[in-house]
Amino acid sequence: MTDKSIEEIQQAVRKKYSEVSCSTAGRFRYPTGKAGAAARGYDLSMLSDLPDEVLDAFCGVGNPFALEAIQAGEKILDVGCGTGLDMILASRLVGPAGRVCGIDLTPEMVGKAAANLIRAQAGNAVAVVAGSEAIPYEDNTFDVVISNGVLNLSPLKEQSLREIFRVLKPAGRLQLADIVLNEDLPAEMTNNLDAWSD
Repeated sequence: MTDKSIEEIQQAVRKKYSEVSCSTAGRFRYPTGKAGAAARGYDLSMLSDLPDEVLDAFCGVGNPFALEAIQAGEKILDVGCGTGLDMILASRLVGPAGRVCGIDLTPEMVGKAAANLIRAQAGNAVAVVAGSEAIPYEDNTFDVVISNGVLNLSPLKEQSLREIFRVLKPAGRLQLADIVLNEDLPAEMTNNLDAWSD
């Protein structure tokens, strides 16, 4: 893959998710918002007091919290935090002694996440603009890295995984929900920018 095609893919992903930060309507082939979270097994009691603005933009493909319990006091990184739902839930689970950091590719998503963190009173959480290929945190910082439907969007998956493992503490956990392929895609799909950002 050439540098030019990598940049084109990243630009296509940024463009789509800048738009998704405003509305998920008609952009995905699966349920989004509160219905999407319910379909993926999220604990609805943890969602019941959240404002509609927080829930409406959720477009995760799975439930990273189903893999193992998040513990009080842990430091969590959400790779591809989107508009912040998983960050808010993680912030409640780690409590005041814990910390949640989120990264996302677009300023629009990070701006929406920051507003949602304030709405949900998640004072132990912060989101910044960054990609999974260059995570802006020191080595061995996090107890858990969560991600929900993001690594499939990166044309540099191996680099993203190296970065995730770099920032994880020894014996840290990666709790990942994502889309995987059972077979190779035809060339016309792998070279299609719209397919990359789906």
